[in-house]
Amino acid sequence: MPKYLIEATYTAEGLSGLMKDAASGRRQSIAASIEGLGGKLDSLYLALGERDMIGVVDLPDSVSAAAFALTVSASGLARTKTTALLTIEEADRAIQKDVTYHPPGKVG
Repeated sequence: MPKYLIEATYTAEGLSGLMKDAASGRRQSIAASIEGLGGKLDSLYLALGERDMIGVVDLPDSVSAAAFALTVSASGLARTKTTALLTIEEADRAIQKDVTYHPPGKVG
């Protein structure tokens, strides 16, 4: 199942909700949402810096990842950034693919 890195930044109101629910409450809610999409929460961390929460999830496909991200962002309490992750084996298969490509301004 594909893995995705999901980074979230809370609004002030979202942070107030986090304080009310506690981090463990948010983990439980997020895990339930991901499981409802047919996936699994792999890991979840609160972070110091530009992002407030970072998680790695397994989801069936990009449509499911987009559905989660859109739903979270539509709440108005957090913004998300989702990145598809590749395993080392998937990266090796990508490296081995023969791709015909001509960079801009270069005639092939």
